[in-house]
Amino acid sequence: MTATTTMTTDGGQELAYTDHGGTGPAVVALHSFLMDGSMFDPQVQAWSGEFRVITVDERGHGETPAVAAFDYWDVARDVVALLDHLGIARAAIVGTSQGGFIGLRAALLAPDRISALAVLGTSADAEDPASAEGLRELGGVWAKEGPVEPLLDTIATTVFGSYPPDEWKAKWRKVDGDRFQRILNTLVERDSLLNRLEQITCPVLILHGSADAAYPLTKAQQVADGIGTAEPLVVVDGGAHFLSLTHSEAVNPHLIDFLRTHA
Repeated sequence: MTATTTMTTDGGQELAYTDHGGTGPAVVALHSFLMDGSMFDPQVQAWSGEFRVITVDERGHGETPAVAAFDYWDVARDVVALLDHLGIARAAIVGTSQGGFIGLRAALLAPDRISALAVLGTSADAEDPASAEGLRELGGVWAKEGPVEPLLDTIATTVFGSYPPDEWKAKWRKVDGDRFQRILNTLVERDSLLNRLEQITCPVLILHGSADAAYPLTKAQQVADGIGTAEPLVVVDGGAHFLSLTHSEAVNPHLIDFLRTHA
């Protein structure tokens, strides 16, 4: 197993990442809320050296700390700093849900550094007010009672559908209230990119599960409609919110074809 490495950005942010090697074009994989870089294990295995895959633990997740408030623009800057650190001039990004939020921002911040972008189960909009309120209530329970089982079950059902959640629930139980609140605030307070999507010029692939319980298909269609270089939206039948993990066999052929063409 490839070891996780850490670097520190010029701004003092420690960042944990894993460079899985490979001699082909660089691909940075960005994970979802409450996850870490290992959620892309199915892709790392499927790509088997064809691409140089780099998985990242985003701020407040996995082995990367978050000692102060931050937003997804900050995390996108972390990604660009990682490319600098590794001496990579251009890379493709694959991002699921929150990883898609970051990938879209990276494509806006550093268009010359992002060769292609694939997003799965994501949105370019701000969080819906009703959804944001529900998430804040969830955060209140986490702060007061900790990661109790009914709370973890609710999250797991929303993001995984019927996919076995035990491995991830074990990780979630270790997330303290302060860390959870910090990453939750970033999620629910994010800005909308809808009026900036036309500025993204790299090739873009959008995949969305028909059974996504977090974001309706209309959110994915907004991204597809707003980016002039986007390919037609791919709907994965029965796909859950974190579909790169839960439905990897269905999404991997689309990702491989896209990356072979554009990375």
